[in-house]
Amino acid sequence: MNTLQMRVESLQRMAYTLLYPAQEIAGEDLRRLGTEVYREADSLFNEKGETPELEASLCVALLMGYNATMYNHGDKEAKKQAVLDRACKVLCTLPASVLKCRLLIYCYGEVYEEELLQEANEIIQSWSDSELSEEEQEVIKQTQSEICRMMEVEKENRGEK
Repeated sequence: MNTLQMRVESLQRMAYTLLYPAQEIAGEDLRRLGTEVYREADSLFNEKGETPELEASLCVALLMGYNATMYNHGDKEAKKQAVLDRACKVLCTLPASVLKCRLLIYCYGEVYEEELLQEANEIIQSWSDSELSEEEQEVIKQTQSEICRMMEVEKENRGEK
């Protein structure tokens, strides 16, 4: 496994811990992990994946990393937009897969374009006739969580409780 892939996977794991904590993270540990995630996302920002799959994994990791932290040195939104631009270029090259589904979900979380969520759901529906892998089950769980989160945000934006 190449070094970039290992760094991407490490960032995804750390960001996942912040985004979906299995247990409460203590204040100092939260600060330390948040700082580490933000620094690693920044250090990976200018990297490019050698394959569409590695580029897609990198885009997922960067979106996760920037969304998992409260830190911002004034350029976070511009960096997220640049990652979204990269993601749009790579999405059309990816086959229907867990990776494509993850990238669609994280892009949807940024731009709320219904087509992204629909495509992710179509990929998930194609899995229904087979025994699901652990990774596929996790993507379904994340998709459902993202849908619930988006519905809550939309309610808040409309002033509902």
